[in-house]
Amino acid sequence: MIRLVVFDAYGTLFDVYSVSALAETLFPGQGQALSVLWREKQIEYSRLISLSDPLNPLGSRHYQSFWDLTRLGLQYACQRLNLELTPAKQKQLMDQYAHLEAFPENGAVLEALKALGMTSAILSNGSPDMLQAAVSSAGMTGLIDKVLSVDEVRQYKTSPQSYGLVADHYKLDIREVLFVSSNSWDALGATWFGFKSFWVNRQGLPFETLGPRPTYSGRSLRDILPLL
Repeated sequence: MIRLVVFDAYGTLFDVYSVSALAETLFPGQGQALSVLWREKQIEYSRLISLSDPLNPLGSRHYQSFWDLTRLGLQYACQRLNLELTPAKQKQLMDQYAHLEAFPENGAVLEALKALGMTSAILSNGSPDMLQAAVSSAGMTGLIDKVLSVDEVRQYKTSPQSYGLVADHYKLDIREVLFVSSNSWDALGATWFGFKSFWVNRQGLPFETLGPRPTYSGRSLRDILPLL
């Protein structure tokens, strides 16, 4: 039985590549390349931090917030692509990242979960302020019961400490949790932790060849509803 649905935020509820339109306006011909490299470097930095100090019970001593990693990733991506990132352009892009576009099916799916009496939450690498801004700008306030940030443990996904936040906040058997992510590495980490997992494979990609496949998969958030 599934008693709790936990969503990843970035890439799953919010389209991290929706910044490419603004990036294209600011850097013609480079918008898509910038958005892809920016995302890759943001995630790479989060992994470097968690891998550098994984056993510290107080969290990584090298920890920086996801907002800071997002800004640093943007700066690196622009340097790599030889783009002049002025303070004004950086502010524009970071402001846009704080208000990413939500995927179109979000509202209907979250409302359907409410109608079913299902508890829902977000577990994200995002810092609390980032998540609050994203949820609010997407009109999802009141549709998500709780928003959990890895800031609490200062360890990014896929560390067990990050997924353990769900068990800390909800006294459930972890096998009663459905963890939903469009990031295959995140779905894999959640499966390893012991959650039921759902991979939202919007691009029709092959799953990772490392480790077990997710419990379920589909092309849209709507595909979780028949499971509940």
